[in-house]
Amino acid sequence: MAHLDNSTPNGTNGTNGASAATYTIQSLPKSNVFTSNLPPDSAFPTPSKSHSTPRQQLGPRLVKEALFTYVRPEPTEDPELLCVSPRALRDLGLKEEEAQTEEFKQVLSGNKILTWNEEENKEGGGIYPWAQCYGGYQFGQWAGQLGDGRAISLFETTNEKTGTRYEIQLKGAGRTPYSRFADGKAVLRSSIREFVVSEYLNALGIPTTRALALTLCRGSKVLRERAEPGAIVTRFAQSWIRFGTFDLPRSRGDRKLLRTLADYTAEHVYGGWDKLPSKLPVGDPKAMHNKTTTGLAKDTVEGEALEEENRYTRLYRAIARANARTVAKWQAYGFMNGVLNTDNTSIFGLSIDFGPFAFLDTFDPTYTPNHDDHMLRYSYRNQPTIIWWNLVRLGEALGELMGAGSNVDDTTFISSGVKEEEADELVKRAEGIIERCGEEYKAVFLAHYKELMTARLGLTSQKESDFEELFSELLDFLEAYGLDFHHAFRKLSYFKVGELESEQSRKDVAGRFFRFDEAPKQDAESRARIAKWLEKWVARVKQDNPNDEERQAAMLAVNPKFVPRSWVLDELIDRVEKKGDRDILPAIMKLNLDPFAESWGWNESEEERFCGDVPKYKGMMQCSCSS
Repeated sequence: MAHLDNSTPNGTNGTNGASAATYTIQSLPKSNVFTSNLPPDSAFPTPSKSHSTPRQQLGPRLVKEALFTYVRPEPTEDPELLCVSPRALRDLGLKEEEAQTEEFKQVLSGNKILTWNEEENKEGGGIYPWAQCYGGYQFGQWAGQLGDGRAISLFETTNEKTGTRYEIQLKGAGRTPYSRFADGKAVLRSSIREFVVSEYLNALGIPTTRALALTLCRGSKVLRERAEPGAIVTRFAQSWIRFGTFDLPRSRGDRKLLRTLADYTAEHVYGGWDKLPSKLPVGDPKAMHNKTTTGLAKDTVEGEALEEENRYTRLYRAIARANARTVAKWQAYGFMNGVLNTDNTSIFGLSIDFGPFAFLDTFDPTYTPNHDDHMLRYSYRNQPTIIWWNLVRLGEALGELMGAGSNVDDTTFISSGVKEEEADELVKRAEGIIERCGEEYKAVFLAHYKELMTARLGLTSQKESDFEELFSELLDFLEAYGLDFHHAFRKLSYFKVGELESEQSRKDVAGRFFRFDEAPKQDAESRARIAKWLEKWVARVKQDNPNDEERQAAMLAVNPKFVPRSWVLDELIDRVEKKGDRDILPAIMKLNLDPFAESWGWNESEEERFCGDVPKYKGMMQCSCSS
């Protein structure tokens, strides 16, 4: 049976307000908002059609004018539920003891479909599993149709306490029309990695898809670089729509489908058109709100016409801002996705689709965890730029809708598109919108990054000079001396004002940033440089809040002690897969779900080892995209 960790959530991450979980997997309220509002694959227009079709006919092919295909998971022989996240159980409203039931295991292994309703589905209603259709740009090149090649969504459920709707999905449950030449399976190695990182990012407060459970498919072997055990991750998210979901109809010139998808995203993912943001204020807000074209020169009026914005622009802006906030968190916490293709970029700003991800060990802006990324396209320093590159591709997909301005609901435009004589104006307006949203993206990213770094350094206020004198110089000396990125913030959290009063004391304290076995690096120059930074830091602390106890508590709540580094994950995979250790994963999840704690009541020496210095030759590891 599955292992459960019973750790209490740290106050900084919470459980999304979920409490008093009362549902079983059977009684969990279910919905099908996605499939009831969007066009299905015409080959299987109803669940009953898919349900009655032989599995071999559900395989790979091109799917057009559709956003999903009804498809069922492949049966799993002899499944073993390795681990369940109690945080995820609570957030979905499921009873903790439900994870011990046979029905829970059979549903999460794809062996039992709870949502089939024969009578309703005769007419195309009811709830039935599906796979999403999308495309994407991979490493900057158009890759055509991609889609959920090994992911099958089971149903949606809404947490009645928070009002948040989640789409629950099995990853590794078998072939779909979008599997191309693959088998639709996932290997245990990558499944462990995704299970752990999904819940860790959530514990940090970084927007992410989630992981409910990890199932070992004991009866299957999956061929990648070698034959490996198969596994299924049961994961969930507010939405699995990606930028690539828009890319595909755009590449095919399917205007109708693009509009339908944009409407769905605004109304059902973002909660309604009225929830979408207006422009960031520029200059005097009152003047901006009261501006009028009366008496203005003709070119000014035309300029304002080109700046006219409609609701699709507000949708684009919301998506850009959501992704700006998420990538700011990635940068502040040293996380890299490793393969930020447009099909791996979330329309809701979630961290999504974890392949060769990693956290920084030492601070190296050029580091990429993907050993196939020879051009460093997805390196740490490039992530903000790549997310914007992806947003420009999304802007191109939404360009006609945004560029139409107030004509977007004109019946001729809806049916036939832009008139030839209006095309230049539409293009100029769309380009202007994308450019302005780019400035907003940068502004939101920088504001959020500064806010996060300010908190990580124990400050409650910001000064203009902090960016250069504190943030940049800290990262510069971490890079120069090969110091641990995460340990630097955690160690800083313990410093007291009183021990940094003299130059010599600051030089002594500077030695704490180094590993115990790095005495040669602690020369007079390095200690002097760090001591100079500590002088500036403690001066700002005295201005801001000299109370050691308050500051330390605040810093320890935002600077994690545990980080699921690549070497930790490699050991975890080895012990589960090769050595049959069934206790190590739930033990690591104790640390993973409460990363800011000082101890976890597991095994003190093991806790300190997994939170300690990176073993020699195991830092800054890379891995492949294969899973």
